[in-house]
Order: sequence, then structure tokens, then C-alpha cells
Amino acid sequence: MFQRRGFAVAAVVGVVVALGSGCEDPAPKEGSAGAGSAAAVAPSPSSSSSPTTPAMPSLIGQKFADAEGAVKKVVTRPVEVRSAYSDVKPAADHTAWTVCFQTPAAGVPVEPASTVELSLVAPGRPCPDKAGAAPAPSKTPAPPKPKTSPPTDTGSTGGDGGGGNGGAGGGGGGSSAYYKTCADAKAAGAAPMRRGRPGYREALDRDKDGIACDT
Repeated sequence: MFQRRGFAVAAVVGVVVALGSGCEDPAPKEGSAGAGSAAAVAPSPSSSSSPTTPAMPSLIGQKFADAEGAVKKVVTRPVEVRSAYSDVKPAADHTAWTVCFQTPAAGVPVEPASTVELSLVAPGRPCPDKAGAAPAPSKTPAPPKPKTSPPTDTGSTGGDGGGGNGGAGGGGGGSSAYYKTCADAKAAGAAPMRRGRPGYREALDRDKDGIACDT
């Protein structure tokens, strides 16, 4: 009788231990599920650190050498160079030329393979209103031509005291007319010219007879 009771008690204790061990099973499962949920909610490192597209820098007013260096930081293709004036070609060495216009504009997103075009002007020359414009005509008036005056007659115009050789009586006087050559005097209808008369000078009197341009 006593042995049967001991066996029954042992059986009950075994059932209680089994039930107790079964109650402890959910705890680790909940922990593993919570860890999985936390891993699912955490953001992906690759999505938060994605690179942004670079923007085109502002280059207007810079020397080409500086502008080209700034472009190379965002674009891998060579810079295309243009002249800001339609009738001017960029010099072979245009590193000191100034940037007037740029394409793309400053602030526009660019890719490494984007094409960049810069319009330049030579040092000391102003930028036109738009790229490829013709040069404006010069507003500086042409300098006036100098006026030439006939030389002063230095020939002798004194009279010969008697009006000899066809000369008019009376002393000689200054001449108010000037003729460079006898051809000019004849064209003006003044030849021949006697000593003391307007237009006469010894340089035109070849035979020194007091009458100029008589031949």
C-alpha cells in the first residue's frame, strides 16, 4: 500500500516539473522575435549615405585657368572653349582670358560626363550683351585732318624804280596772291605777272627780266 502511494506522488511531481519547464519556453522565443523586429525597423546604412549630384559652380568673371580647375572637380570631360565675340577666335594660350558666359548655368546639377562650354574674351576687353555677338562700332570720332596753309612768299617784290621792262611805275609792294607754279598762275588767269604786282616772285621769273611766267 505504501509503495503505491509513493509511486503516485512521484508521478505527480514529474508532471509538475514537466509543466514548469514548458512554461519557461516562451521567454526565449519572445526575445528572439523582438530582436528580429528591431533589425527590421533599423534603416539601411546604404540608403542614408547615398551620394548627391554635384552642382555647376559659378565661373563668370574668372580667368579660364581658374574656371577650368573648378570644372574638373565635378566633370570629367574637357571644357569646350568659345569666343564671346563672333569675329574673334580664342588664342592658343587663353589661360588669362575672362569667362563671360557659361553652359550649364551656375547651380544646375551636372553629371561627370556632362559637357561644359565657356565663352571668353581677351584680357582688357569687355563682355558683350550676349554670347556670339558682333563687336559694337567704335564711337570715337576720327581725328580731323590738319589744315595746310601756303608758305609765305619770300621772293623779292621790290620795284625796279622806273617800271623798266614793262613794269608799272612806282615802287614795289608786297604781293597778296601766291602761286606755287606758273601753271597755277596761268590757270588763275594771272600770268604773266610783273614785278610789284600780286603773285610775282623771283622764283617764277626764270630769266630775271621782271616778268614772271611770261613763257
